[in-house]
Amino acid sequence: MRYVSVPWTITIAHLSIILLLPIAALALRATSLSPAEFWQLATTPIALSTYSITFGTAIVAAVINGFGGTLTAWVLVRYEFPFKRVLDAVIDLPFALPTAVAGLTLATIYSQTGWIGRYFAPFGIQVSFSRIGVAVAMVFISVPFVVRTVQPVLQELEHTLEEAAWSLGASQWQTFWRVLLPPIVPAILTGVTQAFARAVGEYGSVVIIASNVPFKDMIAPVLVFQRLEQADIPGATVIGVVLLLISLVLLLIINLLQAWGRRYDG
Repeated sequence: MRYVSVPWTITIAHLSIILLLPIAALALRATSLSPAEFWQLATTPIALSTYSITFGTAIVAAVINGFGGTLTAWVLVRYEFPFKRVLDAVIDLPFALPTAVAGLTLATIYSQTGWIGRYFAPFGIQVSFSRIGVAVAMVFISVPFVVRTVQPVLQELEHTLEEAAWSLGASQWQTFWRVLLPPIVPAILTGVTQAFARAVGEYGSVVIIASNVPFKDMIAPVLVFQRLEQADIPGATVIGVVLLLISLVLLLIINLLQAWGRRYDG
């Protein structure tokens, strides 16, 4: 028991210092406000606008990654092509690339004169420094979560299941819809939820590619930073607590989806 207690002590101390104490400090700071004050700060017009932009754009980015990330995982697993390993490695680039560098790169290529943005300019579509740019940044930084969640599940699928379905007269669409899709749905939902949670908390790339104008494309993390710059600690704390509570709910959803996936596999 003496040897077992050492890992437990280190684990509890590590989690307390890194996770529990900062969260507790934020919660205690919020409890210094009355419920009426908390509600007033959490529901100001600019705060509600940032919530809408943050979560609405994150949902759009997560849905896009749900389709695109699943298709990318399918191609990486089922097809052989030149530079496949290079593409597989590039998928993890958003994990390693500093978010500020990602934002600068995206803002440059999606600007009115950028490599990609100049093709949208004739149609009056502005990507950089707009809400579309926020969505682009969120898609960029969250796509690996879907790909890396779905990819292992696809690798474990038995090809014999497809062959059996075909031998029984099923079409390719019926095989995909009834045989291949059900086992990967939990993984897709988990990846989409993780991508959504990651997009909600993104700051570095979004603050560069967006114009950060209130009621236009300002997200909640940027508002927190602005409150801190204005020495409005209560305002920043309240918005931080709101984001924290929503993040905890998302983590609960992720755990439920993973449990559902394990029951399905079982």
